[in-house]
Amino acid sequence: MASALRDWLETPDTGRGVHLAADDGGWEFRDYGELASAARRTAGALIEEGVRPGDVVCLILPTDFTCIETYYGVWAAGATVCLITPPLFQDGDDYVAHVAAILRQAAPALVVASKDLTEYAGRAMDEAGMSGEPWQPRQGEEAPVQPAGELALLQFTSGSSGAPRGVMVTWDNLEANCDLIARMAGYEDGDVVASWLPLYHDMGLIGTFITPIARQGMLRLMRPDHFIRDPARWLRCFAEAQHTAAPPFAYAYCARRVKPEQLEGLDLSGWKMALIGAEPIDPHALEVFAQLVEPYGFSRTMFKPAYGMAETTLLVTMDNAPRDPLAVRPDPDTLSFGQPVRILEQHTLGARSLGAKAGWIVGCGTPEDDVSVEIVDDDGNRLAEGLLGEIVVGGASACPGYYAGAEAKSTRFMDGKVYTGDAGFFHEGQLFVLGRMGDSIKVRGRSVYVEDLESKIAEVSGLGKGRIAVVGVPGAGQKGLALFAETQAEDWIPAVREMLRRRVGEDVELTIVVGTGLIQRTSSGKPRRRYMWERLQADRLDGARIVP
Repeated sequence: MASALRDWLETPDTGRGVHLAADDGGWEFRDYGELASAARRTAGALIEEGVRPGDVVCLILPTDFTCIETYYGVWAAGATVCLITPPLFQDGDDYVAHVAAILRQAAPALVVASKDLTEYAGRAMDEAGMSGEPWQPRQGEEAPVQPAGELALLQFTSGSSGAPRGVMVTWDNLEANCDLIARMAGYEDGDVVASWLPLYHDMGLIGTFITPIARQGMLRLMRPDHFIRDPARWLRCFAEAQHTAAPPFAYAYCARRVKPEQLEGLDLSGWKMALIGAEPIDPHALEVFAQLVEPYGFSRTMFKPAYGMAETTLLVTMDNAPRDPLAVRPDPDTLSFGQPVRILEQHTLGARSLGAKAGWIVGCGTPEDDVSVEIVDDDGNRLAEGLLGEIVVGGASACPGYYAGAEAKSTRFMDGKVYTGDAGFFHEGQLFVLGRMGDSIKVRGRSVYVEDLESKIAEVSGLGKGRIAVVGVPGAGQKGLALFAETQAEDWIPAVREMLRRRVGEDVELTIVVGTGLIQRTSSGKPRRRYMWERLQADRLDGARIVP
């Protein structure tokens, strides 16, 4: 199957390319001619190794030029790419088990790993029952671009609500979504994209890597650790760059870490799009960032709140209208499926967003005509604007399903549509997303979402949001919540117990767990809620202490 996403490999623009951040603070540059030639040589070596069109090839590589060349080398060989996160902060055994679970489902023809990751990759292959050794990237004779199979990607979900599952992303899915991203972002030929997002996550891979490279745009690419060490380096990119994407915490992190003097002389007025996605959007986080960079030409209209997921390739909606983002605070007592959502307060992003307490959410834009987005009730009936229900997505970006027959409890694929497992509603034409249906409990006929509880607990306890994770715990004949808090202190617990009693009632059993290093996260920073509970139950959550 031909694809415009690979065309540049045969007709590269040698005047443009990728700037890759170096550890010394500088940048390394390779033009598309160099990258295309290296990718075709890598394809030659892969073909020599036995890789054929339609095969799955798993990559465990850090973000560097070898990763870029190998990624496109797999595509040039006609194979399907499956990127696997390198180990971050996971325990080695846990990481190997995670990779082995992916390998068992993906059944790759080849596992590619960098030299320093071959030990982990080899252990995972053994655990998955695969023979052979990991293949270290190398180049051979330059090969012509091969015909491709149906699947461009196996995009494994990050596992925030269960075991990893490989989403089948077809070439048609990927082309449609890249076109949607470019259209909604207002991308123009010659625009520059800057990103620090990891390539093994869909927002970084598709939104800020595949999309600009397919158009042979200039790309400034950092690793996540570069951003964490020096977030001002990312911001300085926008003296030249027009587009980026990041989760909300990144904007708040910049506001905390970057000093105005680090931005002296910077002109950000050419910045077109700062997409926000991957987790619930906190208006306070956006406002503190806006106040930091506004003196240098940044406008709140550059914020583009978005909604998407791997099962829809990536993007579903983005607020691409030239306006300040809209934040609303729904009445929690009206959050019942099929019922109207009462809005207690609303305002556009601005000074009133500072210090916004729990319960505020930001609109994620209006669907494009070629992307169907519906809100449905428990029986699948379409609901009108203002009513709460499940978000269902159709259109050319809706993926056909999970690989090898895998299934999820919340997300389902039916009749060419993705039943997302996310709860949301439309208000003033915009989509508002409350969170995973699986990450909620029903209390007196209404849904209580753990993200909302986490915000309220952080407020009452004085602990930061990043130190709190709540898990909905199923029980026999009763409902339960488990609260994980990264602290050894207990003086905050009585106030939180009382708040939760008022919020969810006395019939919900509460388990409070304290300690250090408790909160396990996915590659995109989401708490692995069910995984944490299962490890606690198995007495395998190190440092955990249950408070009576």
